[in-house]
Amino acid sequence: MGPQARFILKLETGMAKDQQFKIEVEDDKGVWHDERGADGAPLIFDDEGAARAKLSELYPVLVQMERYGGGKRTRVIRVLVDEDDWPTGPGS
Repeated sequence: MGPQARFILKLETGMAKDQQFKIEVEDDKGVWHDERGADGAPLIFDDEGAARAKLSELYPVLVQMERYGGGKRTRVIRVLVDEDDWPTGPGS
């Protein structure tokens, strides 16, 4: 899919222009966890390609296994932005 097609897809699906992505990894018990940086904060990317490149860098064996039918243990997901005008706490 080319850049123009991706732009049109974003317009049609209403995806935010400032979309962010994060990496998740499944542990041996089947629970998904955010991949975190040295500071303990989840790794957040502005570009899906950059997130996938970092995923391949951190987990090269798992990513290759997934390509050849080894099961899904890693993923890049979109960070949902809450655009509602909901109160943030008591008395808001």
